[in-house]
Amino acid sequence: MITKEAMERVRGWFAGRLPQDWQESPADLSVDRDEIVVTLNLPDVEAGESEAETAEARAGRASAFREDTREQRMAIAREAQRRYERTVSWGVRIGDHQELWTHLAAPTMTRLRQPQRQVLDTLVDAGVARSRADALAWCVRLVAQHEDDWLTELREAMSQVADVRSKGPEA
Repeated sequence: MITKEAMERVRGWFAGRLPQDWQESPADLSVDRDEIVVTLNLPDVEAGESEAETAEARAGRASAFREDTREQRMAIAREAQRRYERTVSWGVRIGDHQELWTHLAAPTMTRLRQPQRQVLDTLVDAGVARSRADALAWCVRLVAQHEDDWLTELREAMSQVADVRSKGPEA
């Protein structure tokens, strides 16, 4: 768990390092043990004549931004990776269109008893997932979607505990 102070340092560094013309509002940052995900908020496109046209214009703008900024984003990522010892991944949000590029999919080992494995196998057999790993990822996304408020509250509480620990005596 990243402390509130550490998160503020990461947020501050990116706020100072990212070009202003890349963002309509400050970038959204998500940080865990392995990765920093930087989601840039780009200005929306002019509305098209249809929802489909607007959606495609947003996707096109995201693609162009990705290509046009690749070298500069890679340089910023290298600096941040040395500084924070985490992989940096990028994404954009344009209106209601969001894309993430080259973000991590970290393997996670878990031990499950037969009843839990049967849940995963049911999802695979029903075609909801291709494998037990996909089924487990699906379950995690489902919990996150339905328990977002509770998970947010839990993360905030853990952050406060981490802050208190960091102020204590060193071992």
